[in-house]
Amino acid sequence: MDAPVVFTHVYKTYEEPVVWVVRDFSLSIQAGEFFCLVGPSGCGKSTVLKMIADILPPTRGVLTKPRHVGMVFQSYALLPWLTVEDNVAFVARMQGFDPAKVRAVTERYLHMVHLEEFAAKFPRELSGGQRQRVGIARALAVESNVLLLDEPFSALDPVISDELRTELLAIWKATSKTIVMISHHFEEAVLLADRIGVMQNGTIKEIISVTLPRPRTEEQAQFVMEVKKVRACLA
Repeated sequence: MDAPVVFTHVYKTYEEPVVWVVRDFSLSIQAGEFFCLVGPSGCGKSTVLKMIADILPPTRGVLTKPRHVGMVFQSYALLPWLTVEDNVAFVARMQGFDPAKVRAVTERYLHMVHLEEFAAKFPRELSGGQRQRVGIARALAVESNVLLLDEPFSALDPVISDELRTELLAIWKATSKTIVMISHHFEEAVLLADRIGVMQNGTIKEIISVTLPRPRTEEQAQFVMEVKKVRACLA
């Protein structure tokens, strides 16, 4: 599938009173692409992500996407009564995997996020960065080709955020997944994405391709120019 996520003239409204949160939204996200949505609060970014995740249905238009996707939440959304290992295994079991595959998937992704030694811990015993690593492992355990991230690093301190961004790029490279991420930070989008969709008033205003080679750093002159380009879209 060349484009696992395709929006064609999609609208989303909330009734009473009628508010069009997403309007005439068209976008194709390619297989294996790292795509980032940016824009001001209330522009419809989270609604777009929730439609891909099947949390919200489109009001109008056509949305093509996989039946199942993995999603990483800003607030972690872990089950506090389950251990790290069981949080990840729970999602794998929900996909209908047999016990052997549940165990293999859980071990693979806990290893990928460097949490094997914390498998028996509960979420309350972890730092914020460790909790988000569990959230990433749990989303990967869906075994979907599409991974959604809803501002996953915004609640973390800058040092941990930088570490997790580096790990996320390594996971993306190792798994070849299609990633769709929401961010409020233009710098983060330029650091991570192949393309950046700039949203305003519920629709895509512009799509910017980031051609800067990886690894990227904020000190690069071209990096600064790319950030200015994104910012200019909303001026």
